[in-house]
Amino acid sequence: MTKLSGPMLLPASGTPPKQAVVLLHGYGSDGNDLIGLVPYWRDTLPDALFVAPNGPAPCDGFGEGYQWFEVDFAGDRLASRQTGVLQARPILEQFLHDMWSQTGILPQDTLLVGFSQGAMMALHVGLALPQSLMGIVAFAGALLPPEGFGTAGFGKPPICLVHGDADTVVDPERSADAAQALEAAGYDVSYHVSPGAGHTIATDGLEFASAFIARVAAK
Repeated sequence: MTKLSGPMLLPASGTPPKQAVVLLHGYGSDGNDLIGLVPYWRDTLPDALFVAPNGPAPCDGFGEGYQWFEVDFAGDRLASRQTGVLQARPILEQFLHDMWSQTGILPQDTLLVGFSQGAMMALHVGLALPQSLMGIVAFAGALLPPEGFGTAGFGKPPICLVHGDADTVVDPERSADAAQALEAAGYDVSYHVSPGAGHTIATDGLEFASAFIARVAAK
């Protein structure tokens, strides 16, 4: 099985990590993209290990980075997403289990943060784990629920959804639909729309996510 790797930053406190933040980039990017979010959250999580793995395959469409799964731009994009998350899920799950085993960090002390395709992976994998994570943050993503979504066998982490209402890459309605489905299934959902923002992480969306992280970290 493919082993993931990418940039990593050790805890600001200088002590062994007690928490982990796993940052999942978007299609055609790499771990260096989202590792840039670390300065916004390091004071809130001084004992956290931040790691941003590259996707498992080089991007074979536009872009020169990596992808979590292939996207069918000419055909059924939704179908390719649904198939893709299933194929990439074991790779990301193995990465998480290896990290927990090697560091002693617990799932409940782990945040999954993703953008776009990475947000789809964060939601799909984070909702399929038997343990509840500290939280999931999904920027400009979509919910591709795992089989058995919402049943008693899975954990129920708090979830933060952020999307720009002018996004032309991933329809903003995907996050609106996700919020509705998650709330109906009993999840604690924080949902924010960034007015006028396209396929990006706007300042107000970042501030909303930062407040969410501070809240779940304090529990």
